[in-house]
Amino acid sequence: MAAKSKVQGVVTSDRMDQTVVVAVERQVRHGVYGKIQRRTSKFMAHNEGNAARAGDVVEIVESRPMSRRKRWIVTRVVQRALETAGAGGAEAAETGDVPGTER
Repeated sequence: MAAKSKVQGVVTSDRMDQTVVVAVERQVRHGVYGKIQRRTSKFMAHNEGNAARAGDVVEIVESRPMSRRKRWIVTRVVQRALETAGAGGAEAAETGDVPGTER
């Protein structure tokens, strides 16, 4: 039996129930010119209990097919995302310091 693949990536979308989209980046060498290039693959992964949020770095592992495109499971959240800028925008609106409204 082959070992199951384990990769790390960044959650790009968490809008589905118990499912996240994880972007996994890898580096490959160009076949002719030898330059290192970044390649990104997106995987849909099962997110039990909706633990992972957008921006989190997670570890995913291969599993049995759960749906047509979902064949990975989130095993752990490696690093939580920083707070979004939406909270800062709300504070700016309260103080009246809204960008684009110079007086």
